[in-house]
Amino acid sequence: MENTIIRVMELTKTYRVPVRAEGLGASLKSLFKPTYSEVSAVQAISFEIPQGEMVGLIGPNGAGKTTTLKMLAGLLHPTSGQVSVAGYEPWQRQPQYLRRISMVMGNKSQMLWDIPPLDSFRVLGEIYSVPKKEFERNLEELVQLLEMKELLTKPVRNLSLGERMKCELTASLLHRPSVLFLDEPTLGLDVSMQLRLRRFLADYNRSSGTTVILTSHYMADVMALCPRVILIHHGKILHDGELGTLARRLMPFKILRITLKQESMAENELPELPDGVEVLEAESNNLNLRVPRDEAAAITAKLLETLNVADLTIEDPSIEAVIDQVYTDGGQ
Repeated sequence: MENTIIRVMELTKTYRVPVRAEGLGASLKSLFKPTYSEVSAVQAISFEIPQGEMVGLIGPNGAGKTTTLKMLAGLLHPTSGQVSVAGYEPWQRQPQYLRRISMVMGNKSQMLWDIPPLDSFRVLGEIYSVPKKEFERNLEELVQLLEMKELLTKPVRNLSLGERMKCELTASLLHRPSVLFLDEPTLGLDVSMQLRLRRFLADYNRSSGTTVILTSHYMADVMALCPRVILIHHGKILHDGELGTLARRLMPFKILRITLKQESMAENELPELPDGVEVLEAESNNLNLRVPRDEAAAITAKLLETLNVADLTIEDPSIEAVIDQVYTDGGQ
């Protein structure tokens, strides 16, 4: 892959977890002869990401998303495998590497609680050795993009969750990283703030060329920002590509939502439907049908001839439904 900035090969992380039975005797025994079990958080995953791409890393709780991000950021050492990010091995934690990356975690804060964000920004500018003129230019641009000028001099403890997240993003981007890791950046935010942060991230990615890996349980984040997704389940990659491709593979059908002109029609009053059509719901004068994707056009035409249709829409299954099926059956 040309212009690859992140290369992951057979990356594995296994935790050694102490195991102890119930009871006082077992507790005493574990002091002198502990037993352990191994838990595989990430299992031999491989992928490449080119410079400037925005990729969604998705999966259920415990799938291995955050563990993967922490290994890419150098916060965890893998059990085996190789990783190259911007030409560096992350867990070596070289200063040159740390200046190339940044990480934002929705449930963690790098802002000092009792002082204004501007003071924390200046400290971070010194830590990353950002020249003064460059620091001021970067800060001004980020403040304008995030519309947060009035927040700079307020103590962090007085800011709302959304306002603090704006500050977290600013703090993480002041040194202009080449790679940005985002772990649940919109966690707990209201809908309006989620939209604003998505808009900012999309604009910033386009203007700066920063490579972004995003994890989120909000599929709206992923759909709005990430043309490509990597789906992890039980520590393994189940899908690497477009969300739409995953939907077509797992759910090869479309949903027809029909409104009839008559006031009502019970399911047993329906005319004979074409082969392959499944009635999902029949209530009043509304019908929801599931039809094979490849036959959707022909079946729709036939239904228009046989039913007294007032309105008809054809939809793909929701992404949430696709992902729920993956979580339920492991994508098998």
